[in-house]
Amino acid sequence: MGVSVISDNQIATTTGMQSQVKSKTLLQKMIWEFGSGCFLAGKDQEKISDKSEHNKAWLLAESGGFCGGGEGGTELNSSEDPQSVHSSFRFSLCSPVELESLPVSNSSSSTTSSSGATVLMVNLENGLTESQSKELKWRRIESLERNISPVAHSLIRFSYAEILSATRNFSKGRVLGRGALSCVFRGTFGFLRTTVAIKRLDKEDKESSKAFCREMMIASSLHNPNIVPLVGFCMDAEEGLFLVYKYVSGGSLEQYLHERKRGKKGGPSLPWSVRYKVAVGIAEAISYLHNGTERCVVHRDIKPSNILLSSKRTPKVCDFGLATWTTAPSMPFLCKTVKGTFGYLAPEYFQHGKVSDKTDVYAFGVVLLELLSGRKPNEANRGPGEENLVLWAKPLLQQGATESLIDPRVKFTRKNLNKISRMVQAAAACINSDESLRPAIDDVITILRGVPNFSNAKISSFPSSGCIVDCCPQSEQARGEMKNHLALAMVGVSEFEDNDHLYCR
Repeated sequence: MGVSVISDNQIATTTGMQSQVKSKTLLQKMIWEFGSGCFLAGKDQEKISDKSEHNKAWLLAESGGFCGGGEGGTELNSSEDPQSVHSSFRFSLCSPVELESLPVSNSSSSTTSSSGATVLMVNLENGLTESQSKELKWRRIESLERNISPVAHSLIRFSYAEILSATRNFSKGRVLGRGALSCVFRGTFGFLRTTVAIKRLDKEDKESSKAFCREMMIASSLHNPNIVPLVGFCMDAEEGLFLVYKYVSGGSLEQYLHERKRGKKGGPSLPWSVRYKVAVGIAEAISYLHNGTERCVVHRDIKPSNILLSSKRTPKVCDFGLATWTTAPSMPFLCKTVKGTFGYLAPEYFQHGKVSDKTDVYAFGVVLLELLSGRKPNEANRGPGEENLVLWAKPLLQQGATESLIDPRVKFTRKNLNKISRMVQAAAACINSDESLRPAIDDVITILRGVPNFSNAKISSFPSSGCIVDCCPQSEQARGEMKNHLALAMVGVSEFEDNDHLYCR
């Protein structure tokens, strides 16, 4: 009876082959799941060269050998456990040019290594040809057409040529403001040269279609003297999406409160009578959003740069890019992504993603503090403890030191003292960290107007000018989260403080 003797070399070769089979099996599974193309080095180079190289990235998956080639290459450690996935292959990004110059050994001709290099091609543009890409864009436009069809007939549809002419080829001199994913231009249309504000959405943003549809559906349903009306829209498969709003000539509240132009003094200060009028007008606009429409609308980005003033100083809320519907006021829901502007985000929103009408109430409280103090919500050049407006104001409100809150640039008389006191009381109620103790916007309006028949029991449940802010002390965790929020908010603040047109989200 013969006995077969297997040498160590044969065992090593068998183990290596098993490792290679496992590697290739895993790669094939990846290729199947992700829909990528797999090519063995040296076999399909002609097919690879036929692709449009500028649209593709290359991923090199190696089982043994060198990665990157030349002296800078990295050799895999052959002593690693062959059962380990990490020792079977590794990935590196290579350009097509680097790939062609890569010295790869073929497993069939090499006696020193049983491993070959496998090239996994990943197409970042899904391998679409130019005609396929155009067809896809038109399909998206057709899908948008169906989605906006309920409201499209009530708006003016502009062509891209009209948009281009109205903005003078998107001249820099016509920029009114910039957002994270949009830019607003001043434009003129028609024989009468009617002035409008044209919002251009970033066409490279994958979420632009969804944002365009949502903003158009919401903004077209709003009809209130304290809200900027949507006039029309433009959809172009190649050039992107545009929303056309009525132009408000007075500028933004941001410009009046905070703007500092280089070499010039800031914008004209608003007297207390106008600040009070603006506060009431903003509150009425928010009340309309929450209670005056068929579905409750939460703006999510109430701030001075999104509040425009007419020639008569009537405030008008604009920019519904982050607005969303809720089932009803005080019916919160959770959102996956927190969006808005640091300094105006309610604690329950930036900590837990909880959205409700109270989200706008908190932001309005911060705007009231800005109207009262003339300060920005975040200022890096302030002293310790004064960088964040809310954290600075709360102790002063709690101590009843309202005089320390007042903007020193604006003179006030006893005639305005009552209105200022109401604004202070409303601000203190709005910035309560506990959303359940934060009033609804209609109650805030009642505080601002000083309605005498307003229930004493109800008004006493909100912080007053003598005993302000949180009825319950903040927990240490809440304070820590607030400090973390402040740290995030202060990142880059000093870089953008003097930029006249940059309104970042």
